[in-house]
Amino acid sequence: MNPWTAEAWRRVVENSPEGIVVCDAKASDCPVVFLNNAFAQMCGYAAAALLGTNLRILQGTDRDQESRTRLAEAVQKGLPARVLLRNYRPDGTLFWNEVVVQPVRDPGGDLTHFVGYHRDASERLKSAERSTSGLPSWLREDRLTGLHSRAYFEELLQRDWALAQRDSHEIGLTLFDIDDLGAYNEKFDRAAGDACIRRVARVVSTSYRRGGDLVGRWEGGTFAVLTQGEAAERASHYAQVVSQRVRELLMHHPTAGAGRYVTVSAAVASLVPPRALPLAGLLKACQVAMKRAKKNGKDSIVTAEAADFGA
Repeated sequence: MNPWTAEAWRRVVENSPEGIVVCDAKASDCPVVFLNNAFAQMCGYAAAALLGTNLRILQGTDRDQESRTRLAEAVQKGLPARVLLRNYRPDGTLFWNEVVVQPVRDPGGDLTHFVGYHRDASERLKSAERSTSGLPSWLREDRLTGLHSRAYFEELLQRDWALAQRDSHEIGLTLFDIDDLGAYNEKFDRAAGDACIRRVARVVSTSYRRGGDLVGRWEGGTFAVLTQGEAAERASHYAQVVSQRVRELLMHHPTAGAGRYVTVSAAVASLVPPRALPLAGLLKACQVAMKRAKKNGKDSIVTAEAADFGA
C-alpha cells in the first residue's frame, strides 16, 4: 500500500519551513485556497483571514511596485514568475517577500492553480553590502531599467547614511519623477510607458558617473540618486542637467500642454547628517520637496529646506 496519500502530502506541505500558498487559477481574482503555517507566521495573518482572498491584501496601499506588474502579467499568461515584493503585516510592519510562483495544470493542459513559494528576504537585504558578492543579481538589479533595485539602493543608502553621520561629511539624495506618467501609459499603453522609463533611466544613470554616486529605481517612474560630499547647490546643478537632457529626448507627451514633451520633476536634499537625525528625515525632506515641485507646475527642481527634515 502506498503510504503517500493525499493527506500525507498535505502534512509534508503544511510542515514545510518555507511559506507555501495555493491559489485557484480558475476562480475570479485567484483566491487563496491553501496556505501553510510557515506562510501564516511570516505574514502575520491568520489563515482564516487570507483564505478566499487575493494576496494583494499584503501590499496594502503600496501598489505601485514594478514587481507586482510583472507578477500580474505572468499570472495572466499562466507563466512562472520570480519577484521581490514589499509586503506588510497587519500591524503595518514592512517585510520583503521573495516569491516564486509556478502554474499547475491538469492532465489535459488546463491551468488549475498557482503555487507560490515564499521567503522573508528582509534579513538578507539588511546584511547587503556594496560588494557584488552580497545579494544575487536579480535582487540587486531592477529588471526593467538595469539600475539598482529599490531594495538594494535602500540598503546602500542606510549604510552610507551611517558613515556620513560617523564621519560628518555631506550626503545628498535626489529624486526624479516622470511627470504625468499615468496619462502617458493611458494614451500609449504600458509597453510604451516602460520604454519611456528605460530612456529616462539611461539619462539619469549616465549623468552620475563619479565613484560615490549611486542610482536606483525607486518605484514606477521615480529614480533615486545618492551623492557624497555634495552641497545642495551642486546637487541642484546636476538635477538641472538631467532635467534638460530628458527634455532633449523629445518624447511626445499627450498631456504636457505647451511643452509637448516628457519632463521630470526633481527634489534635492543635501546635508551633513546630525547624529540624532534618522534616515527617514532625509527621505521625508525629499518627499516634501517633490510635492512642492509638482505643485509648482512640474518640470521643476525644488531643494529641501531645513524645516522639511523634521516635517
